[in-house]
Amino acid sequence: MKKILLFFLTISSLLYAKMQVPLVQFASSGSVIDIVYKNDKLYSATDASCIDIFDINTQEILQTIRLKKITDFMGDLADSKVYSVDIIEDKILMLSQAKKGARRLHIYEDKTLRLVLPYTKKLFIAKAKFIDANTVLLGLLSNEIISYDIIKQRQNYRFQVSGSKFSDFVLNEDKTEIIIADESGNLKIHKTKDGAFRRELSGQNLDNVFEVDTKNSIIITAGQDRKAVVYAPKFNSSYYKKSDFLIYSVGLSPNGKIAAFSSDEKNNVTVFNTITKKELGVYIGNKMIISNILFIDENTMLVSSDDNIINLYKIK
Repeated sequence: MKKILLFFLTISSLLYAKMQVPLVQFASSGSVIDIVYKNDKLYSATDASCIDIFDINTQEILQTIRLKKITDFMGDLADSKVYSVDIIEDKILMLSQAKKGARRLHIYEDKTLRLVLPYTKKLFIAKAKFIDANTVLLGLLSNEIISYDIIKQRQNYRFQVSGSKFSDFVLNEDKTEIIIADESGNLKIHKTKDGAFRRELSGQNLDNVFEVDTKNSIIITAGQDRKAVVYAPKFNSSYYKKSDFLIYSVGLSPNGKIAAFSSDEKNNVTVFNTITKKELGVYIGNKMIISNILFIDENTMLVSSDDNIINLYKIK
């Protein structure tokens, strides 16, 4: 009897050792939609018409950039969701909800908020990121990609990715390529310079890919088919990690050796080594569906969900 009890205590302690809780937490003004990290600052885009900027070390809000509320379909004032945020040099790019379901684009610089793309353009943008200080890449709900010159206020190019519904895109580190995920499950890779098609990655995800990330030429997907697929295009290889629940979010460490994915209905995040495929731990403490997984470095991970809390974990 003692041996059986000792066995179960040992197994329980091993399982508990792999369950990691947040080291610190950041409290945003509203539900977190997108996060970006740069120079010890965490930028949190929320559904409360604002972006919160945190000091990563003290967890204090340094600044909140607020957008004007919008008029909803009922004619009432409502908060504007900030769908994505990006940083380049001293510019903060903010994509937000506007009238009649359209989107608007602002840049915050030198303590001034400037509208660079009004909702009257009727572009239903799902995601916006900088290519360079004067050019932004827009992913439309129609699964079109636009390169937009914010100085000349004109499109450099525009192309249709496929007939499938748009899900997500990510730029590689030097911003020469864009990897696009959609409802087909396949990934399309295009050049950011001119939009030219480069290649397609297919045959793994068989349904919608909610999110995609890339670091150091490694790519990972978050699949509705409960697969987190890891691609290494340089070696023409791929494999997947299977979950018992829809995988909504994924993230890669800067060197691409560590990966994370939302792995169950309890909103936990599983971390593993992309080379050995060995599981490194399960990270708990997220109350709602995971919206973002962002690595600061090889040992530090930020996780946001559909509430106002961003959790910071140390990878052990």
